[in-house]
Amino acid sequence: MSNADSTVTPLKSLAGEGVSIWLDDLSRKRIESGNLADLIENSHVVGVTTNPSIFQAAIGSGEGYEEQLADLATRGVTVDEAVRMMTTADVRAAADILRPVYDATQGRDGRVSIEVDPRLAHDTAATVAEAKQLSWLVDRPNVMIKIPATKAGLPAITEVIGLGISVNVTLIFSLERYRAVMDAYLAGLEKAQAAGIDLAGIHSVASFFVSRVDAEIDKRLDQVGTDEAKSLKGRAALANARLAYEAYEEVFASGRATKLETAGANKQRPLWASTGVKDPAYKDTLYVDELVAPGTVNTMPEGTLKATADHGEITGDTVTGGYEQARADLKAVDALGISYDEVVQQLEDEGVAKFDVAWNDLLGTVANRLAGKEAQAK
Repeated sequence: MSNADSTVTPLKSLAGEGVSIWLDDLSRKRIESGNLADLIENSHVVGVTTNPSIFQAAIGSGEGYEEQLADLATRGVTVDEAVRMMTTADVRAAADILRPVYDATQGRDGRVSIEVDPRLAHDTAATVAEAKQLSWLVDRPNVMIKIPATKAGLPAITEVIGLGISVNVTLIFSLERYRAVMDAYLAGLEKAQAAGIDLAGIHSVASFFVSRVDAEIDKRLDQVGTDEAKSLKGRAALANARLAYEAYEEVFASGRATKLETAGANKQRPLWASTGVKDPAYKDTLYVDELVAPGTVNTMPEGTLKATADHGEITGDTVTGGYEQARADLKAVDALGISYDEVVQQLEDEGVAKFDVAWNDLLGTVANRLAGKEAQAK
């Protein structure tokens, strides 16, 4: 990581404010072309996140996967096994590229996340078993296993952290569920400690989703249609995220958390996910510029990363001074009859369903490719 250029760029400023910049994308082409290495070298990227939709797009394109698909077809593996072999190969390769960052930051960054099969989102035992299998398959210390923050996911988080496996908790939309996620993490650390596992080696991030909150609440504000409703557009997602950071500060200042930190534990950092702006009326770096706070991660699609590099406005901490305004904004939305609890539950359900559909599409694509390779081989 040279990043030696003395010019102060928006990405350099962002990193300087204590925000870890992760790329929300991965493909074999990105790995083999040197693009990922270049982003680490020149764009302050210190981690990578993946999800079923990202792999569906990457493997669906076919680029870079032909040889492995042919080998898998020759071996006659199942479609599920083929998908796991391809996705874990990409994560392993990305983890190796990011290893120097991991070493330089004592395991804080240099991370690559891979998600448990989204079809298991409501099955605790299967999620734990899959997390263990993925950790073993990737076999790199800088992998993070992504577990959704569903009700069934919460005890799985505790169990997997308790085994000493680092976890990226995904699909968090509500403040109440976020507090439950932090509780699950602390409970996992306590289990690990009781089992004699070194707490310093366990890391975790909590992926709090941003843009989807505005997309849904803005739609409902449009339906209300008053001037007051329109004035609240584009404010709920930032308010929600800022109050999540307030909850993070509160929980990790508690006696329970500080006792674990004294024993070597790491804080579970908030990660801003879904940071690509969905409404073209908003500045395309809105969820970067307005969510700057120390000890956070912002995972960006490449478009948002490039936009931030080009015209991001990093003006210091834009989170901690905004708690009262955030509360007022969410209260104003609620006063218009838009139910926060209903919105966040809907977003969680949709998030799980979207990843489920993407995974099934990926399985279908790979099944067709395998069948084609088998036919060619005959």
